[in-house]
Amino acid sequence: MAKATVKIPTPLRTFAGGASELSLDGSTVGGVIHSLAEANPGLKRHLFTAEGRLRSFVTVYLNDEDIRFLEREATPLKEGDVVSIVPAVAGGAPTSAHSPARAASRTRSGENGSPTFSTEELRRYSRHLLLPEVGVAGQKKLRDAKVLLVGAGGLGAPAALYLAAAGVGEIGLVDFDAVDLSNLQRQVLYSTSDVGRPKLVAARERLEGLNPGTRVTPHEVRLTSENALDILAPYDVILDGTDNFPTRYLVNDAAVLLGKPSVYGSIYRFEGQVSVFDSRHGPCYRCLYPEPPPPDLVPSCAEAGVLGVLPGLVGVLQATETVKLILGKGESLVGRLLLFDALALKFRELKIRKNPHCVLCSSHATQKGLIDYPAFCGVPAGGLTSEPDGVPKVEPEALRAELDSEEAPFLVDVRETGEWAIAHLPGAHLIPKGELADRVDELTRASKLVVYCRSGVRSAEATRFLLDLGFANVRSLHGGLNAWAQRVDPSVPQY
Repeated sequence: MAKATVKIPTPLRTFAGGASELSLDGSTVGGVIHSLAEANPGLKRHLFTAEGRLRSFVTVYLNDEDIRFLEREATPLKEGDVVSIVPAVAGGAPTSAHSPARAASRTRSGENGSPTFSTEELRRYSRHLLLPEVGVAGQKKLRDAKVLLVGAGGLGAPAALYLAAAGVGEIGLVDFDAVDLSNLQRQVLYSTSDVGRPKLVAARERLEGLNPGTRVTPHEVRLTSENALDILAPYDVILDGTDNFPTRYLVNDAAVLLGKPSVYGSIYRFEGQVSVFDSRHGPCYRCLYPEPPPPDLVPSCAEAGVLGVLPGLVGVLQATETVKLILGKGESLVGRLLLFDALALKFRELKIRKNPHCVLCSSHATQKGLIDYPAFCGVPAGGLTSEPDGVPKVEPEALRAELDSEEAPFLVDVRETGEWAIAHLPGAHLIPKGELADRVDELTRASKLVVYCRSGVRSAEATRFLLDLGFANVRSLHGGLNAWAQRVDPSVPQY
């Protein structure tokens, strides 16, 4: 005999006393399944035919293997095995007995008999009202809730759509950018007609069009140490959709100081991370990452790229955690870090422990207020996209004149191979920034060097590196290839 954990899916939990899993003794998979059915008679007809055979629309797994490819019900168990019952589930419209109209008639009045939702709202939220975990009381919590999204980009866009659709009463949006054509590959809140418009104007129209019952409050400012506490204070939950470390640490610190949960998400190429940081019940972001990486070590999505659907998935997970926090239901990601690999389509989960020496959220905290976050993260106050100061630069127009002269400079493209395929300057030599230290010998014969990248940030860093090595006549193309396209050659694609 071995003790196994039997995982019970949501559709069958009603017939098992509401349990999501049970620990049972048995020597075979069939033995524990039959024991489960005998102990919970309501389950029996869902799992077995009248003849006692496992129903064909119920699949059983031992750990991660389908028992039909093992020894079926005779598959032996060992201590600690996990048996999962996986029935077929449809996601279509309900039967007439559970129609939206009937759901509305059952939930039109509150406990005191007074109306709680309009007829239109009852129909809109009918699928929520059918869920015992939500119902009228939960939908009222959503309607009364205030959620702040810091960033209306890749993560904020899908999260905002689902939070508005769910009926969150007020959604605050912090952003100050305009919609760019390159945003549309992943920021599904916007359309082609919105290109050039302020993001918050377009976002407000879309969200209020999706759900007129949701109030959208725009904060068209850069979040700073001076305004963060005032902006975050009125909201119940903070959703972190930031794309740079100074703002991420600022959001975390302000949430900790205000005693509010922060729903964290981050993306990079094909991978994502999700967690909930709430220092009242667990760790904060600084417990996981006490200090940020150097600004030149982790490139942004603008430099490294990102799979378009990835922020959609991560943003929806953030919205899910936000709704759970509002409802007070389920197990939140507090103390857990969820990792997602889109290429492998795999999730992993890691524990995050509260740091007893955290400078912000521990009992021995030494930081009592907000700090200078750009300085803390080692980036210019203007953000990660600013070119470093003190690096020799050449303007696009001046470079064009030099390239047409008899003493044209040696052009070095420090972008990645994929970016080179999009566009590059004629006569340039591709040496990705990460390979520069190993390939510097290729540049020693050049009398003049001009380094360029997409926007001028990486090329300025590469220029500084070469100057420190002793190269005398080296400059960075100010504004990068995008500036060249805007001011010299419009036929060069911008990205």
